[in-house]
Amino acid sequence: QPAAPAVGAPSAAPPGTVQPGATEQAPAPDRKPQGDFLTQCGPQILMLAVMFAIFYFLLIRPQQKKAREHQELLKRIQRGDKVITNGGILGTVTGIDDKWVVLEVSEKVRIKVLRSHIAGKGDAMVDPGAK
Repeated sequence: QPAAPAVGAPSAAPPGTVQPGATEQAPAPDRKPQGDFLTQCGPQILMLAVMFAIFYFLLIRPQQKKAREHQELLKRIQRGDKVITNGGILGTVTGIDDKWVVLEVSEKVRIKVLRSHIAGKGDAMVDPGAK
């Protein structure tokens, strides 16, 4: 019987085969040098910040400004103002309270609309009957 090789001695087995009782260690993969957190994630964080800034200045800020201007317009509405509703109805304000506006759309024809549904003030360009 052939003698077993000594522990720790190189074996004559072909490479890639495992001897009974021995564990095979995987070759160490080529590792890239490890950097700190900002080196690895900095560009992604910077890109997210830039995209948020673009969304803020192109979408969020103008929308907030428009909403603020609309609220100011609704506060300044008075009797006698010509206004246009979101539905496209043009009329003259004949009555107003905190929530509702009464519009005269034709002679002796009045409708009651929510104040928040006033889109803007009407002018001679919107009203074809105005002179």
